[in-house]
Amino acid sequence: MSRETVTLWPELREYMLSVSLREVPVLRELREETSGIIGSNMQVSPEQGQLLHFLVRLIGGRRTLEVGTFTGYSALWTALALPEDGSLTACDVSSEWTGVAERYWRKAGVNDRMRLILGPASNTLSALLESGETGSFDFAFIDADKENYGDYYEKCLLLLRQGGLMALDNVFRHGKVIDMDAHDPGTVAMRELNARIAADERVDLSMIPLGDGLTLVRRR
Repeated sequence: MSRETVTLWPELREYMLSVSLREVPVLRELREETSGIIGSNMQVSPEQGQLLHFLVRLIGGRRTLEVGTFTGYSALWTALALPEDGSLTACDVSSEWTGVAERYWRKAGVNDRMRLILGPASNTLSALLESGETGSFDFAFIDADKENYGDYYEKCLLLLRQGGLMALDNVFRHGKVIDMDAHDPGTVAMRELNARIAADERVDLSMIPLGDGLTLVRRR
């Protein structure tokens, strides 16, 4: 046991990956191609992707939702955890980035599980609620524009079934959430949402120091 979280220095992280990461070749190819794209820092780390995969398997997820898809790396991890009749609804605004995603989804043989919806995610989530999909999703992952995280959180919570899980990425904002001199809209929004979730009696939660901070939420 330890009273504090061990800081991962580069060599320790490499060791961790060497004894735990199960990244199939198509995932590695997508991650490596994305590393050459401007904005590649928007992609989750392989250990985060594997955790999403693990969680979906753990809860027996069949219907999943992703807000912010980029080139599809996290979505592919999630889709590979789904049964053959499972589905993932992916929300993004970029046809260019998701074009890369669709290419790899086909290569991995999971494209029939994917429902890609292009457009502002807030509108997409509202449309899902209005179409009767409230309470029908097992898992949701939010990794998009931070200014709208509060809206995404509320709508995804409604879309989740009781006992469903939500994961929110970048909750540390690279440490800026504790810097009271940081007033950029994304950091302010994340700071406020972190506090709101901590007090939200509708959910159970755990904030994990993985990547740039990952909050896991279970709808009660």
